[in-house]
Amino acid sequence: MLGTLSVVLAASLPLAASQEEIAMKPFEVSWAPDTGTLLDLSWLLERPAGKHGHIRVQDGHLVDGRGRRLRLWGVNLTGAACFPEKPDAPRVAEQIARFGINCIRFHFLDSNWGEGASLFPPDGDTTRRLDPAQLDRLDFFLAELKKRGVHSNFNLNVGRVYRAGDGVADHECLGLGKALQYFDDHIASLHREYAKQLLTHRNPYTGNRYLEEPALAIVELVNENSIVESWFSGRLRGKQTRKHPGTWCDITAHYAHLLDRKFNAWLAARYPAETLRAWREEAGQEPDAPLPRLQPDQFAKASKSRFAAEATFYLELERRYFETMARFLRQLGLKALLVATSDHNHWRSGYPLVASTSRLDIVDGHVYWQHPRYIRDPSGKRKGFWIANSPMVNDPLDSTVVQLARTPVAGKPYTVSEVNHPFPSEYACEGIPILAAYALLQDWDGIFFYTLEHSDPSEWRRRGLGHFDLANDPVKMSQIAACAMMFHRGDVAPARKTILRSYSPQQVVESLRMPTRERPLYTPGFSRVIPLVHSTRVASFERAKRSYPKVEVPEPIVSDTGQLTWRRRGKRGVVAVATERTHALVGFLGGGRKTTGTLSVELTPDFCAVVITSLDGQPLEQSGKMLLTAGARVATTGMRRTPDRHSLASWGRRPVRIEPVSGTVRLRRAPAAPPLEVVPLDGSGAPLAKPQPAENQNQAATFNLAATTVWYLVQATNPR
Repeated sequence: MLGTLSVVLAASLPLAASQEEIAMKPFEVSWAPDTGTLLDLSWLLERPAGKHGHIRVQDGHLVDGRGRRLRLWGVNLTGAACFPEKPDAPRVAEQIARFGINCIRFHFLDSNWGEGASLFPPDGDTTRRLDPAQLDRLDFFLAELKKRGVHSNFNLNVGRVYRAGDGVADHECLGLGKALQYFDDHIASLHREYAKQLLTHRNPYTGNRYLEEPALAIVELVNENSIVESWFSGRLRGKQTRKHPGTWCDITAHYAHLLDRKFNAWLAARYPAETLRAWREEAGQEPDAPLPRLQPDQFAKASKSRFAAEATFYLELERRYFETMARFLRQLGLKALLVATSDHNHWRSGYPLVASTSRLDIVDGHVYWQHPRYIRDPSGKRKGFWIANSPMVNDPLDSTVVQLARTPVAGKPYTVSEVNHPFPSEYACEGIPILAAYALLQDWDGIFFYTLEHSDPSEWRRRGLGHFDLANDPVKMSQIAACAMMFHRGDVAPARKTILRSYSPQQVVESLRMPTRERPLYTPGFSRVIPLVHSTRVASFERAKRSYPKVEVPEPIVSDTGQLTWRRRGKRGVVAVATERTHALVGFLGGGRKTTGTLSVELTPDFCAVVITSLDGQPLEQSGKMLLTAGARVATTGMRRTPDRHSLASWGRRPVRIEPVSGTVRLRRAPAAPPLEVVPLDGSGAPLAKPQPAENQNQAATFNLAATTVWYLVQATNPR
């Protein structure tokens, strides 16, 4: 059963391990129901989800059934977390809504992680049937989420590992094998079969088949996989022979031969014999021999025409697959909006993929600031990890904002369905507030943080911190609540100017051969500072744009709305958000007073993030109820970093610990604004101590942060 969870806050400057242990303080958050909470943002959500009909697209954005703008503020649930026990499901749904989360991305519904973690039965020799007990848990949980105004997003192909009874050749050697559906008819048919089984199923707790369920907002065809990406990543070579190879791997010779045949048949139907002879000569082949497919180490030397032909072949396979699958689902009667897959590999151009995915309803992207690099032994077993562990505030031109900004397409909603600053980054507190603010500047439609949890909720209270799990991270969870207010209301105004980019089909293809110094935008002449100042989208993949405005990188970088400022002077970056109802300061805030004008702070530790947002809808200078979050590093008890601080010598254990942010906060107030008091909150949002009156004078309220907590309620003295 569900119990109490540990969640934490921590400072950010590197300290010796012994100092870290002394400075950190336990801080636990409860995911059990708590009637004493002072924070409940579920009123932001309209109940039930889909009350006015299905979410749809209008004027290039998501709207609800009445045509009102709707932004999705979501999290992922992964594997076993998608299937809570029935006594736990209402509690988890209630808490999710309390944080202002209005959509859940159900990820790895098809995992191979054993009992309780998948819609497929853990035993047996096939994945061609669904586990009734697991489906019942999913049905009940989705119904509980729906009651509370939380929509759902189903991923159809994420972690399926084929079994002997599926009739899939070389099934033990394929890993996830997601490139295969683009050209293997049997595997594509298995994908359709699974989609039909799930989406035609009637949920007994809502009375609706998933096809027509208005609370099901999005269906995603394939998670993070493109055949173009498989090509440039060297996963179409046909050299795989090892069984159970893990997640991403090469294909086997069987599938390489199938792809060779399809490729050469496609060439013969498209190009004259003399062109094919020239390409065979280039490849060192006999005049009538099949043309070999290019491998990544051959890209640079390949002729432009040969490279373009092969790239076009993969592009057409991909586009045909997405369109065929979308047509199949629409013919079944699916009402939810469709995502093809996500642009996620920013070390290469994503434009060939986005040119295809933009033909469906929603364009989507993924990004992680400094994703862990996993170290494996010769057998493929994971032995450890390495992270860069540096602050994003010092690197704005390669920030998550700029990386994601390459993908949105004019006239299409844009969502970010996976994003995180993975643990144990010492700078993770910067991620959520910065992305939430700039997503609004860019006028994006949704963010789904990855991931609330991987395990069944009954296990959450025993788990420490993983790279991606949010439920036990108090800084991230408190920021999700505070930024939900900002995001749902649209506190940051959309950019006043949108800079459109256009690419010819030739540019789309050749972008795959651009050097990585052009990352992440792969658009020579287009300044990487533009997404931090203006909005940007792709206008066309059919025609080239010859030039873009020349923009110097200013200091500071200020959005054209004037609400967002990014300073990076002296490698002590600070991002400031200043809107009528939300202010924030994120980055190196130590060493004296930092201010947005309305909000001023003098804080330790040196690196932290402060967000204050109105809860009553009034401007901050007049508001009588506000949420303030103050967060820095996170750690576990006994956690030890390696000497270079790029990995962990020990992951530690529960409880999770925080190093509280302390110091002075000053909030400018209007002449008639009520005096304020500050209530430190515990992990459930209940009072941790008695309210402390602020110093209310000179049209300002000044108060001290001194409690072991990550959040405070700032309210009018003697509130009604």
